[in-house]
Amino acid sequence: MFKNYGPLCAAVYELTKPIGSELNGDITYYLERLEGRHGPILEAGVGTGRMLIPLLEEGFQVDGVDLSADMLEKCSQACHQRHLTANLIQADLATMALGNCYDTIIMPTASFSLLPSEETAYQVLTNFFDHLVPKGRLIIDLDLPFYPEIGEVSTTTYSIDKKTGITLEQKTLAIDWFHQHIVTYLKYEKWTEGSLIATELQDMTMRWYGLSEFKLMLEKVGFESITLSADYDYLAPP
Repeated sequence: MFKNYGPLCAAVYELTKPIGSELNGDITYYLERLEGRHGPILEAGVGTGRMLIPLLEEGFQVDGVDLSADMLEKCSQACHQRHLTANLIQADLATMALGNCYDTIIMPTASFSLLPSEETAYQVLTNFFDHLVPKGRLIIDLDLPFYPEIGEVSTTTYSIDKKTGITLEQKTLAIDWFHQHIVTYLKYEKWTEGSLIATELQDMTMRWYGLSEFKLMLEKVGFESITLSADYDYLAPP
């Protein structure tokens, strides 16, 4: 029934988060944190390449992994247009076995919060740990929870050209305080000259974590020297 991160989602993502666009200064922050790191980098949840391409242009060696073939296709096209080479891999972060170890793994844009369960989050963190070299570094974005009204519906329109556009309808279905997640349904519709030509339904779960809770999760997996920073200001207290 649902198609998560399909072609319409990828098209809207490309429009709303174009290559190199900063989200509250996140690309600048990551470049600062990666300064002096000379080994290979893995971007988990690479999407359409918003952050990967600026890192490549700065001379970093970056691989990208994502579960969505449609996102990776747009990322590949963007790299080709800029004459950049990147190893792009379609894989599930919880089960991937890439055969490489990385100096740094990054997961920006709060993509970690989209993992559907605590069990999956542990699997992904463990897999990250196993894909890092000794003294390797993991950098992850987390989002704090927001509180939409249950049943609240919003619709946004995105123009592709003069004849074609995509509407996105979002409806919040549930907030589960015990399991710490919000469930939202997204309906993408592609229109050409008033005629509906494609529809895509997505079931999105957004999880949140307490900061002490997440630090304990990292320590349980084996991570050490854990720091917290707020709003892309290094070591600024959350």
